[in-house]
Amino acid sequence: MQELRVGILGATGMVGQRFIQLLQGHPWFRISVLAASERSAGKTYAEAVGPRWAMPAPLPPAIAAMPVLDVNELDRIAADVDFVFCALSLDKEATRQLEDSYARREVPVVSANSAHRWTPDVPVLIPEVNPEHLQVIAAQRRRLNTRRGFVTAKPNCSIQPYVPALHAVAEFRPLQVSVCTYQAISGAGKTFATWPEMVDNLIPFISGEEEKSIREPLKIWGRVVDDQIVTASEPVISAQCLRVPVTDGHMAAVSVRFERRPTADDIISRWTAYQGRPQQLRLPSAPVPFLRYFTEDNRPQTRLDRDQAGGMGVTLGRLRPDTVFDYCFVALSHNTVRGAAGGAILTAELLAAEGYLAIG
Repeated sequence: MQELRVGILGATGMVGQRFIQLLQGHPWFRISVLAASERSAGKTYAEAVGPRWAMPAPLPPAIAAMPVLDVNELDRIAADVDFVFCALSLDKEATRQLEDSYARREVPVVSANSAHRWTPDVPVLIPEVNPEHLQVIAAQRRRLNTRRGFVTAKPNCSIQPYVPALHAVAEFRPLQVSVCTYQAISGAGKTFATWPEMVDNLIPFISGEEEKSIREPLKIWGRVVDDQIVTASEPVISAQCLRVPVTDGHMAAVSVRFERRPTADDIISRWTAYQGRPQQLRLPSAPVPFLRYFTEDNRPQTRLDRDQAGGMGVTLGRLRPDTVFDYCFVALSHNTVRGAAGGAILTAELLAAEGYLAIG
């Protein structure tokens, strides 16, 4: 695989920092540009991020010395990258316009932002679940009048634990799903130092999360029809989303009713055996196994299990009959790795392997 030059838009934020951490030593991708808002432009990365560096490993010296560019310097950045990751925190309309502007300059955009998730010809990818949605990129390129440029989006971090678990048992046709997510503070770009009121606290509301939890899985399970993604109509999903005093890791408590009720062994065997396109291609960031089931009653636990497969795996447990639905279970994934930067990197690896990032 030819080495590709990568730009990170929004490099100083929590997700931008995670991109930097995960791309160190990547076999296919090399960071060539760090970009952020105008207030950070012109500084070194170390000066721009200052004490806000929140990753467990020290800031790499080569990254610390890199200059930070203004994300609006599109032509300058486009000349120095083969594609970009977008981790900006602008309003949705401004982000959409900026991502499209990069795409029109023939720079593919792999976005960790929500701005384009409902654009009909933009694939919203969990690479193991809906890689077939990449075919809509051809229609998007026609709309944007580009040869190489396009935008893909990563789905919301809160749906990453349970959508793969349900997808692995799709043959039994899930009809109704009730989910409650318990979401870490890093999902809000915070640490306990910057959000001390979260210590010994729980907030039963996260703006916009419940709508995303209900709607986004249906786009992921949708079909490409006439150059756009048509959302699925099932399953019907009910969601509640809570912010909990945890640094990293989103837990989901799920209840599901099927059209054809499987046995518990049926479900666990599907989870254990499930492989997606990334595992088949042996992509660098693809977790093996993707889904891991714990038989212990007290697992998965956030602190013990969020780093499964480098934070890219999904852990499952407590599968049991439900008194209202057919079954209930819990699911866990790392929200800033699998749910954000790591998931976007895996998407970029899939795009590269399938030829969408080819140069020339």
